[in-house]
Amino acid sequence: MALSFCGSENKTYAYSVATGVLNNGCFVDALNLVPHVFLLFITFPILFIGWGSQSSKVQIHHNTWLHFPGHNLRWILTFSLLFVHVCEFAEGIVSNKVMDTNHLHLFMPAFMGFIAATTSVVYYHNIETSNFPKLLLVMFIYWVLAFITKSIKLWKFAEHGVGPQHLRFCITAMLVMLYGLLMAVEINVIRVRKYVFFSNPQKVKPPEDLQDLGVRFLQPFVNLLSKATYWWMNPLIIGAHKRPIELKKIGKLPIAMRALTNYLRLKDAYEDQRTAEDPDRSPSIWRSMYRAFGRPILLSSTFRYLADLLGFVGPLCISGIVMYMDVEQNTHLNVYFMSSSELLQNTSVLAVLLFLALVLQRTFLQASYYVTIETGINLRGALLAMIYNKILRLSTSNMSMGEMTLGQINNLVAIETNQLMWFLFLCPNLWAMPVQIVMGVILLYYLLGCSALVGASVIVLLAPVQYLIATKLADTQKSTLEHSTDRLKKTSEILKGIKLLKLYAWENIFCDSVEDTRGKELTSLKTFAFYTSMSIFMNAAIPIAAVLATFVMHDFLHQTGPTPSEAFAALALFHILVTPLFMLSTVVRFAVKALVSVQKLGEFLQSDEIGDDSWRNGHMCASMEAEKKHLGGTKAINRKKPMRYQMDSYEQPTRRPMRPTETEDVAVKVSNGFFTWGSNLSTLSDINIRIPTGQLTMIVGQVGCGKSSLLLAMLGEMQTTDGRVHWSNKNRNSVAYATQKSWLLNATVEENITFGSPFNKQRYKAVIDACSLQPDIDLLPFGDQTEIGERGINLSGGQRQRICVARALYQNTNIVFLDDPFSALDIHLSDHLMQEGILKFLQDDKRTVVLVTHKLQYLIHADWIIAMKDGSVLREGTLKDIQNNDVELYDHWKTLMNRQDHELEKDIQQDSQTTLERKTLRRAFYSREAKNQVDDEDDEEEEEEEEDDNMSTTTNRRSKIPWRVCWCYLSSGGFLMVFLMVSSKLLKHSVIVAIDYWLARWTSSKINQNFTGAGSDASNVTNGNDSYYLPVFIILCAAGITLCLITSLTVEFLGLSAATNLHHNLLNKIIHAPIRFFDITPLGQILNRFSADTNIIDQHIPPTLESLTRSTLLCLSAIGVIATITPAFLIALVPLAVAFYFIQKYFRVASKDLQDLDDSTQLPLLCHFSETAEGLTTIRAFRHEARFKQRMLELTDTNNTAYLFLSAANRWLEVRTDYLGAVIVLTAAVASIWSSPYISIKGLVGLGLTYALTVTNYLNWVVRNLADLEVQMAAVKKVNSFLGTESENYEGSMDTSQVPENWPHDGEIKIQDLCVRYDPMLKPVLKHVNAYIEPGQKVGICGRTGSGKSSLSLAFFNMVDMFEGKIIIDGIDICKLPLQTLRSRLSIILQDPVLFSGSIRFNLDPERTCTDDRLWEALEIAQLKNMVKALPGGLDAVVTEAGENFSVGQRQLFCLARAFVRKSSILIMDEATASIDMATENILQKVVMTAFADRTVVTIAHRVHTILTADLVIVMKRGNILEYDKPETLLEQEDGMFASFVKADM
Repeated sequence: MALSFCGSENKTYAYSVATGVLNNGCFVDALNLVPHVFLLFITFPILFIGWGSQSSKVQIHHNTWLHFPGHNLRWILTFSLLFVHVCEFAEGIVSNKVMDTNHLHLFMPAFMGFIAATTSVVYYHNIETSNFPKLLLVMFIYWVLAFITKSIKLWKFAEHGVGPQHLRFCITAMLVMLYGLLMAVEINVIRVRKYVFFSNPQKVKPPEDLQDLGVRFLQPFVNLLSKATYWWMNPLIIGAHKRPIELKKIGKLPIAMRALTNYLRLKDAYEDQRTAEDPDRSPSIWRSMYRAFGRPILLSSTFRYLADLLGFVGPLCISGIVMYMDVEQNTHLNVYFMSSSELLQNTSVLAVLLFLALVLQRTFLQASYYVTIETGINLRGALLAMIYNKILRLSTSNMSMGEMTLGQINNLVAIETNQLMWFLFLCPNLWAMPVQIVMGVILLYYLLGCSALVGASVIVLLAPVQYLIATKLADTQKSTLEHSTDRLKKTSEILKGIKLLKLYAWENIFCDSVEDTRGKELTSLKTFAFYTSMSIFMNAAIPIAAVLATFVMHDFLHQTGPTPSEAFAALALFHILVTPLFMLSTVVRFAVKALVSVQKLGEFLQSDEIGDDSWRNGHMCASMEAEKKHLGGTKAINRKKPMRYQMDSYEQPTRRPMRPTETEDVAVKVSNGFFTWGSNLSTLSDINIRIPTGQLTMIVGQVGCGKSSLLLAMLGEMQTTDGRVHWSNKNRNSVAYATQKSWLLNATVEENITFGSPFNKQRYKAVIDACSLQPDIDLLPFGDQTEIGERGINLSGGQRQRICVARALYQNTNIVFLDDPFSALDIHLSDHLMQEGILKFLQDDKRTVVLVTHKLQYLIHADWIIAMKDGSVLREGTLKDIQNNDVELYDHWKTLMNRQDHELEKDIQQDSQTTLERKTLRRAFYSREAKNQVDDEDDEEEEEEEEDDNMSTTTNRRSKIPWRVCWCYLSSGGFLMVFLMVSSKLLKHSVIVAIDYWLARWTSSKINQNFTGAGSDASNVTNGNDSYYLPVFIILCAAGITLCLITSLTVEFLGLSAATNLHHNLLNKIIHAPIRFFDITPLGQILNRFSADTNIIDQHIPPTLESLTRSTLLCLSAIGVIATITPAFLIALVPLAVAFYFIQKYFRVASKDLQDLDDSTQLPLLCHFSETAEGLTTIRAFRHEARFKQRMLELTDTNNTAYLFLSAANRWLEVRTDYLGAVIVLTAAVASIWSSPYISIKGLVGLGLTYALTVTNYLNWVVRNLADLEVQMAAVKKVNSFLGTESENYEGSMDTSQVPENWPHDGEIKIQDLCVRYDPMLKPVLKHVNAYIEPGQKVGICGRTGSGKSSLSLAFFNMVDMFEGKIIIDGIDICKLPLQTLRSRLSIILQDPVLFSGSIRFNLDPERTCTDDRLWEALEIAQLKNMVKALPGGLDAVVTEAGENFSVGQRQLFCLARAFVRKSSILIMDEATASIDMATENILQKVVMTAFADRTVVTIAHRVHTILTADLVIVMKRGNILEYDKPETLLEQEDGMFASFVKADM
């Protein structure tokens, strides 16, 4: 068979041009080759030269810069061109097969055209990115030539009577059209860019985003192919494998996606609705959302519709392939012409069509997802900015009168905006799904007739059930949340008071109460698990039920089963239909939630705002107005000026220059002002005051007389009902203001003090000294670079307050308002702050100071005094004026001052509060640092423990799946459950395969019989042997449905039992851990295990696990089925499997990093919001709104970048797995077509293809779930790392029965050669201590901090590691005793009082062993009886969390009472009186002496004079006993340690 270009049937005719050159079809086809060859000849050299020199090109983002007009249109047209060329090629090949000899001219030009079109787009892309438009001329010539040659061909066809009924005519016509359009696009480029035929070509610059190398998110800027396949993400995702993705790597957002841009869009749409006629009408948020973000949503919906329609091509192609597995000739122009319908009956063509449809469908679907997600993120950014701007303008009364709580604002930010974002993600489904369902039902009807409607109705009727289940799930989740908050509260109380619980041997009681709450939580989790498994079951069982109903009905109506082609098309359609119905319930639920969210948002945006600033004459601050002025022209700004300028429009208030000598003597004047907090009662009435410039004004008065309100009224925070506040011109830029309730930012100490001002070292140092913050800063682990605030280190009240005052001092402003800065400070600090800070630092600077205070002894320093009473001014003037004019008030003040002086003396005697605060801080860090030396935070060290740190091993480490952890999780679920789950899963999937296989047998049997039997007798036989198909089918389906139910239940309940066991073990381990564990493990870390990690284990792992096993098994069973039917498929499977392995490996690592980034950037954003809401007055007084907005925009953008990359990475994965799936379908189809002669049952081909189609849906789920499971397993890993902690040895070597009932009855203590350390790694804290304490002795132990006093007290309770020596109490070595016994027989009072939430009775006696009389007696001894009697409920009165409703002194007394309740003969007091005032302490000393006359009392003294009356004093130094004798004897040794202590204390 010769390969001749024109065919060689009749030699003479093929090459004859007798009837004219153009009438020889072969010549016309040859002519068509010319343009293609021309293009290839010219472009290849250019491309090679270009690629050769590409390495020298500077690496900038411009390689993604697409700037030729008509860019996207060109890509779309080129892709269509490629498709049509494929069709032309296919048609040529098929026609060629019909002829006797080969006619190359039928398909050769098509093939060349395909190559030329591909080259054209590659060439175009390279020209565009390297910006050489002149070279585009080649393309122009090519399109013109191609257009002309194709037109000639079409004209000839028409002349020879070939019309639209012939396929080749249609293809040629389409090509002519496409070439024409491409030619038009090319002309348009010339017209716009003028690169040729014009004298001055147009100059263009790349967009700003591409000039900025910080922008790494290139989706909007890359070409169509890269957009569709996320090709530009490859470096990022593959690079993640080498080193983790950090914030730097993902850069910043493109301008169009930044929160500011979107905020302006949304705000304009929102404001535009306020018309002139109706200014008060509240704008609709829905409408503004639609105006600002409607277009992308429409685009996404279009993509979605296209994808859904293409989705139906699959089932139809399958039915075609199965139908035509098993063929009038027209010749014009001497060759065979095929009719248009014939092509669609060729199985190979259908297979390719199926492949293309799948690829396109998936591309459109992912495009639709991406567009909605991007829009959702933009919307969220805009909403956050909108909420934030509103927060900054909220009226203070709204916040304080409780109309808008912080909680509500946090919910708006954290929940409502996310609900709306999710709604946007899902909303195209709302209108796409109904269309999809209707189309599906119509197609089913067309395939199977009425019986299909039965199946469809099964699906539709079960949809409401799904919705019900979904709502139930949401409800159960709420109740679960309530229980888990309760459990967390209890757990955190236990952890905070763990030392006390261990010393009193109460761990188990408290542990049981947590287990109790956990039980309730588990009950609601059970319900949750049940509903989840129902929802999963419905999802799996509905298609089986639908198929069953349909085919039973079909059999009933037609007395025969359907043909294979119908059956498998229907099967595929049912699979398509289930997804939208399952999703619909979710989408409807989200839509309902979105409606609620919008309503809440609307209410919030309509709430009251603070009054206008206009009456503060003087500077108009550059706030909202400036923003409106500048940003009116954003569009213009964007292009012409760099982004910086736009950000500056959020201006900073100008820093004021150092002031010249002040001229005016009044800084602020209020004339007959009436101010209110929003209720109609005025809080302040008839205010006439003036604040003199550059002087110190003090405002005094009783608690609640409106002092703070007066400051706020001057700042414009209150509503003015009458009168006005007049600020002198230069003053109202910014007021440095320190509130009464201190407010800190989550930032370093330094940032909190400088607060956005430039850093000036000298000034900063002066401020720190004035507020005596240096000692506190020295204690912090990183000095003034330590993070403080909510998420940082907890400082005490006094420390926080001093930082706030320091902030006010540091700001360079004319006016400083200080609202009771001394309230949380002790006397030394107050004096220092008054002298150094206010009198020296501020007054030297001639700043106007307004000070609200209760400390009247400072009045002598005031230049001007305003005395207030009940919301109005009582007196104003200098101290002298008041002394002369209002003697009564002056005397009243004098008596108060004396009383304060008296307190002062008392205060000096005791160790000041500040030293205490510093001490607690030091303790916290001492233990923290010890911990840090042992190991850094918990995750890191586990990662690298076995490996060296070289790159390759860490790389492997990151892509490994944590099998060990998975096994640990499963085994804690119990082996029976694991076995049940595995076996039921395998069974279920085999049954499902069996159902489909049986369907194939049943439907194919018809065809085979139709061939064999002819006539009536045959058909009777058929009915006879056909009858068993239906019942078996029904039985299999029923089994399948039951198994679905069983599997969904087993997985959920496996998860539940694992969660139960893990939490139980964790709680027991932690509660019984040695005290050292709590010293070195930060509380937050332990709490995290109980909150976040437990939550993941409870609620997230089971569904992920279920989904993962289901999708994996589905894919495996599908591949198995295909391989059994057509073994040839296995050859193609190898490269596909390799590709899949690499995709999932890279994706999992990148996804984990991006998820971490998303989580870690979300927290600062939420914190910033709650922080702003708390510190509103301060921010507004300082006039720092603009800076805070700027910060909010940055945080939002950072979080949005992370989230955007995460979504794009998911799209990257899905596109790749979907294309793999499409290739699987193609190979399966091709393999079955090739091996069709060898397949006996035709239905099996349909079966194979239907299964191949499901793979495309499930492949990406396998990877996504793997990635999710890996992230979630980290929680199990963390919990597991705590399960390894050693418990204390609770047993002891003696049995409880051997210990006498009343031990210790005498209270005799022998300490022999005792050595103690906290940890085998650490140095001993007590070295060879020997002491003997007689029964009933009162012993005092003293020594400097860190001398080992407290360690000794812990040794009595066996809380520390006694590695040498022993303590013998009443003849028993305490190390041999069971811990429970030992600790329950001694009592101790600790330095820090610990109370638990509950009743007073519970706090004194949680074991419920004592009578009421005993409790009252204890309370009486502790001086608390009268107070408790007065409380509602007496002993059952409520104690709030940590005993907040009692003062510190009272709490300490309760702890004493607690020790008295336990009548043990040994009492240990560990610095117990440190936080009690002198009077109470003296009473206590007496009580201890009388009530405990016959018992042994060991007091560890904080202030030495408390142990002067003791029988024995032990002085310790560095873990050794230094002096040991009666106090009188020790006092006589004048150079002794004890004597020097007493001297210092006197």
